[in-house]
Amino acid sequence: MVAGGYRRAGGGDGGSQQQRQVVLDCAQQRRHHHPRGRVRIALEPHAAVDEVLDAPVQAFLVALHERFEPARQTLLESHAASLARAADGAFAGWDPETAHIRASEWHIAPAPRDLVNRRTELTGPVTRRALVEGLNSGAQVYMADFEDTIAPTWEACLDGQRNLRDAYAGTLTADIDGDVRSLRPDAATLVVRTRGWHLDEPRVRIDGSPMAASLFDFGVAAFTNADAKATPYFYLPKLEGAADAALWNDVLRWSEEHLGLSPGTIRVTVLIETISAAFAMDEILFELRDHVTGLHAGSWDYLFSLIKTFPEDPEFILPDRDDLGATTPFIRAFTELLVSTCHRRGAHAIGGMSGVIPDPINPARTAPMERKVTVDKRREAGDGFDGTRLAQAALVEIAAREFDRVLSYRANQLEVQRDDVYITTSDLLTIRTTRGSRTEEGLRRDIRVCIHYLGEWLAGTGAVAIADHLEDTAMAEICRVQIWQWRHHGVELSNGRVVDDTLLDRLFAEETGALRDELSDAVWETGRFDEAAALLRDWSLRRDLIGFFPIEAAELL
Repeated sequence: MVAGGYRRAGGGDGGSQQQRQVVLDCAQQRRHHHPRGRVRIALEPHAAVDEVLDAPVQAFLVALHERFEPARQTLLESHAASLARAADGAFAGWDPETAHIRASEWHIAPAPRDLVNRRTELTGPVTRRALVEGLNSGAQVYMADFEDTIAPTWEACLDGQRNLRDAYAGTLTADIDGDVRSLRPDAATLVVRTRGWHLDEPRVRIDGSPMAASLFDFGVAAFTNADAKATPYFYLPKLEGAADAALWNDVLRWSEEHLGLSPGTIRVTVLIETISAAFAMDEILFELRDHVTGLHAGSWDYLFSLIKTFPEDPEFILPDRDDLGATTPFIRAFTELLVSTCHRRGAHAIGGMSGVIPDPINPARTAPMERKVTVDKRREAGDGFDGTRLAQAALVEIAAREFDRVLSYRANQLEVQRDDVYITTSDLLTIRTTRGSRTEEGLRRDIRVCIHYLGEWLAGTGAVAIADHLEDTAMAEICRVQIWQWRHHGVELSNGRVVDDTLLDRLFAEETGALRDELSDAVWETGRFDEAAALLRDWSLRRDLIGFFPIEAAELL
């Protein structure tokens, strides 16, 4: 690890810098000389725009959009077609046309020095305080998140990029409870999670069209911080398969060339959080083999993807969320396949998220949840994972202890090949035999958590403490789609009640009232909880399942 959380990159000599400037000069000329004589890029006004998005950055964004937006639109059309086929009962599973990739022996490029040891990875927002606390937490990696722990207002996106700039420069400071803190010399390695291919950045319009949020997040961070001394690393979310990875690989190679960086300098980790990506892990690693370092098991988004992919199939009706854990057979099949695939290819396998918020004043209150974290991380380390994901700095020591027991002096356990793992399509898709109940209390929890989170999200907060857990967009999405699924299929609950419009109307009213009683009047007034309840009720009663709530509610932010 290196101070400021960046890696030293090779290939950044003076010639590269000259090449970079020539490319930018050309890009700026394209920007200011549109064939129809108008400026190509339009930015929503904000006090931070001139500081964060100066002319060279804007030129780079225009060039990214011009080169890759047509391919992104083609990719999104392919995603929609794949979902339609799956809904009609024609889910692809493993692609026979890429069997040669799965059967061949090949490896990804070795990880750079500061991504060799990843036993604890902390994730959090891109605020100044979160970055300073996360980078100083003692974790090996801090993932600065533009996706799940952010309400993507223009203010938040611009401020996050400004904070990243200072973090990479090693000048980041934050006032934490009256104490001004800076980054320690042993700061964690900084990795940036972009938004997914499916999201637009509506505040940036090029030739009248919104820019891809993923390319905006990546482009600003890469251009601002990639030079002879520092190169950002990235986490890539919501990939559906090899085509998504191939597009990202083109973006990375193009960006390295245009920024004067050596090939393979920009490194990425991919979140496997869709059912289609679970069947394409080899192919994703292969497409990104010169840039990828590992895969992460995104369990909550994975469950969300299952419901989205098979919305009409009663075989995929899930039980209460509390009954779905890492040892649930179809989830365990997914995680064991991930470890086996990663290690066969020389990639790191990063385990699932733990979001418990320990109570330092009354530790006995959260002790049972902390014990569950201990058990979970002990299982992950024993299964061969090289590291794990955490949402609270207080959990770093707990997780590190369990991985230290297994890894000892080793940085990772790539040599653990898991040749014992043999996963079939049935192992990944057999949901109906999952043990668990569908209870009214489980439905109430989904409603309450989703209203609480969405009410805060609409008011601009993306990481919300709810019932001793730090919740994010991924948790809200699984709650939302489970409510829809149970109502859509008319699920009979364990108490004999059927989930229909009448029951939901009553539960929404009761849980909104209970949430208001639980929160203070001040919190209720600063949030948008009544609006959130109305939105969630509308989404739950629709005939068709909406794809992503951040798209549906984007104009309300």
